[in-house]
Amino acid sequence: MPMELRVGDIVETKKNHPCGNNKFEVRRIGMDFRIKCIKCEKQIWITRVNFEKRVKKVQRNGEYITDFRK
Repeated sequence: MPMELRVGDIVETKKNHPCGNNKFEVRRIGMDFRIKCIKCEKQIWITRVNFEKRVKKVQRNGEYITDFRK
């Protein structure tokens, strides 16, 4: 079952981006995701399977969501 994510969510990942940050903004959702690094603003395309494995926390409207894995 796919994760319950929305465009605009802030996602904290298990692995860091090369710039040292691990927080990304979700920009596009589908078979693959487009995410943007919060620190350096680099946009990354990643497959849904790989992205869902790397997600540690999800922040929506300033609050952490605990039930994003369905």
